[in-house]
Amino acid sequence: MSVAVSYPGVYVEEIPSGVRTITGVATSIAAFVGWAPKGPTNAAGLVLSFSDFVRDYGGLDSRSLLGYAVSHFFANGGQQAYVVRLASSDAANGAASAKTDIPDTTDNTKFLEITANSPGKWATSYGVALKNLIDPSTNKNTGRFRLQIYYNPPAPAGGVAPTPALVESFENLSISSPDPSGRYVLDIVNSQSNFVTASVTGAPAAFADIDAAKPQAFSGAQGKDLDGKVLRPAQTKASSSGDFETALLADGQGVSLLEHVDLFNILCVPGETDAPTIQGLETFCRNRRAIFIADCASDDVVADLQNKGPSGITGGDAINAAYYFPWLNAPDPLGGMGLFPPCGFVAGIYASTDGSRGVWKAPAGTDASLTGVSGVSVPINDKQNGLLNPYAVNCIRNFPVYGVVVWGARTLRGNDEIGSEWKYLPVRRTALFIEESLYRGLKWVVFEPNDEPLWSQIRLNVGAFMQTLFRQGAFQGKTPQDAYFVKCDKETTTQNDINLGVVNIIVGFAPLKPAEFVVLQIQQIAGQIAT
Repeated sequence: MSVAVSYPGVYVEEIPSGVRTITGVATSIAAFVGWAPKGPTNAAGLVLSFSDFVRDYGGLDSRSLLGYAVSHFFANGGQQAYVVRLASSDAANGAASAKTDIPDTTDNTKFLEITANSPGKWATSYGVALKNLIDPSTNKNTGRFRLQIYYNPPAPAGGVAPTPALVESFENLSISSPDPSGRYVLDIVNSQSNFVTASVTGAPAAFADIDAAKPQAFSGAQGKDLDGKVLRPAQTKASSSGDFETALLADGQGVSLLEHVDLFNILCVPGETDAPTIQGLETFCRNRRAIFIADCASDDVVADLQNKGPSGITGGDAINAAYYFPWLNAPDPLGGMGLFPPCGFVAGIYASTDGSRGVWKAPAGTDASLTGVSGVSVPINDKQNGLLNPYAVNCIRNFPVYGVVVWGARTLRGNDEIGSEWKYLPVRRTALFIEESLYRGLKWVVFEPNDEPLWSQIRLNVGAFMQTLFRQGAFQGKTPQDAYFVKCDKETTTQNDINLGVVNIIVGFAPLKPAEFVVLQIQQIAGQIAT
């Protein structure tokens, strides 16, 4: 708007420059899906360290690969992850959470129900204590109480039960609402507890203390556990789709919960090998501009993959997936050595490589050394690697100097016979990074007047973003003209497009492709020959 002039003098008017900075999105936020002993089952939970996973999801459990994969991710450079906990959707099989009732001592009917905030046997190791608050002047109950949650695991076989350990305490609670002090039990417990939720079922005349030395245990439905109908992924060649795969792709649970996550770039389902399920995960990742890290079967050997590669999972959506072989030997913090799928380790390498070199650097090579690994389950030599690499099998190898390293950087469409333009993983991940960044950074364009002033602003802002990447070494070429282009004008957007409310932007880039094969040509130089 022009300045309204009224007196002789100098007027200052600020004119918008049209510059709207486009910020590159994160590239290594991982998502892990699997069974965990505790934690929410209706949402993907954010964890920023393995300690967060231990607190929210119960940590390592020898019956599940999920906790180990998350641990491997953070140990190898991961910084941020979402966790989706799978549980049974069948209430008859124990999907409801354990609970305990606090009774009214006058008629023994419950007035307060305390429920574990997620399904699982974990709740049987906790208990509730309650203490009426006494008015010291009258020595009578004030109608307020203290509610405490204790960790109270059962006694081991032939042993003595440990002393209950206090984990949460809520003071000065009231059973009446509204409470003048703002301490209504439901408002406090349901908003602050990490373990339980509360519900009021009546107005008690009186209620008794529950001794903190003997907390009242949770009972009832305990949630889906890894006994009976086992919730495990298909980990071997002989496995077939079952409970785990059904829950994994079901609406309202499994990977569908990631639809509510703003951004993730890497998906891991530790140990999953069922081909139809992997195809579904590839499609899901392509729709979300993410990469699925596919594990080989735990019992795969070189002969299973040589001269053919993985079968049934190399369709069109496989441009958003990468396949790694073999499984890895690593120390098990619960005791001894264990055999683990590569996805957690590799996801951490993605994150560390992105942080140090950029998403356009292949997450492989001598810099991609795995932490916390003692060896590979199947040693691979150069000749065997040469039989697997043309079929998009990314090998993990053990070298005497560098240790266990990722030694492949192809997508599942990287088979030489396919000849895909998305053969290489860093090329695909760079494209996804640019797509997501521009998708988010150009939302301001919507509903702007669709004409040359808008087009010039788009060229300015997208060009500035691409120039930044060029200066960081993300593209081929000595000059910006060789490296990228941004086109948005009357040639890309015709009058008919304008009439339809469409603006077309074409962005091209020359990707950096990894030096997969290094050829040395050595020649002897003859001595001086007289001529």
